[in-house]
Amino acid sequence: MGPLMPTTDVQTLDEDRIEAVAAAVREEGWAVVEGAIDLDYVEALEDDLRRLERQLGTVPADNLFEGVHTTRIYNLLVHGPLYQRIPLHPNVLPIVERVLDKGLLVSSLSSIAIGPGEAAQPIHSDDQLIPLPKPHPPLICNTMWALTDFTEDNGATRLCPGTHLAEHSPNPLAHHDSIAAVMSKGSVLIWVGSLWHGGGANTTDERRVGIAMNYCAGYLRQQENQQLGIPIDIARRFPRRLQELCGYSIYNGLVGHIDKQHPGKLFLGGGQETSLVWDYARVDP
Repeated sequence: MGPLMPTTDVQTLDEDRIEAVAAAVREEGWAVVEGAIDLDYVEALEDDLRRLERQLGTVPADNLFEGVHTTRIYNLLVHGPLYQRIPLHPNVLPIVERVLDKGLLVSSLSSIAIGPGEAAQPIHSDDQLIPLPKPHPPLICNTMWALTDFTEDNGATRLCPGTHLAEHSPNPLAHHDSIAAVMSKGSVLIWVGSLWHGGGANTTDERRVGIAMNYCAGYLRQQENQQLGIPIDIARRFPRRLQELCGYSIYNGLVGHIDKQHPGKLFLGGGQETSLVWDYARVDP
């Protein structure tokens, strides 16, 4: 399915609003942008995810973390332009760039459909497996797109406010007080990776469907290996910015080069010029 043009009911956020939301994420650990995504696009995503579930034969996992009544599809960037628009969305990416920086990467892109009868996911932090002392500057900034309404009863993401400043990660086996990130269809929840959170229990008879669009700092290893997981012929057709977000880029003039060559130019045939950090100390003949 090809890209959909946005309709007029969703406006691109202005610079002041982008900075205000980014400041809230940095300071409070999370924020919700209501009505961020065009509803035509949201409905197209939800419809196509059902098609993919049937085509791929996707079924719930057999563990309590992913959920025994929750359907997830990983590596969505291989499934066409409809999903390739997600990491670049103008009402989301600029906010995350201000929380991390413009050298950030796509860490993972997946769907999460919490089905009726699902129990609450264990509370965790997304940087829990990174062996660094806490608190620390944001390394991860994740987003959840609401493709359906997120309510207290249907599994809205649960948050533990203030825990992004904690000196340790949560014990996933313990109880932690939390609040529900209630939001309407087309809204986006944005949080830093150190915030304690988890999917909620679904006590309704409807699915709660979201897109987990997750980003990480450009110097961090991605959760899903984008360079190996996305066939090169698909990556060649990505917009240049999406290629950069998938790791065909160089962070701060050094991290990610291949024998002093730009990976995008080397593998994707682009015209990117490589300027490495030590070029600034070049001695003229």
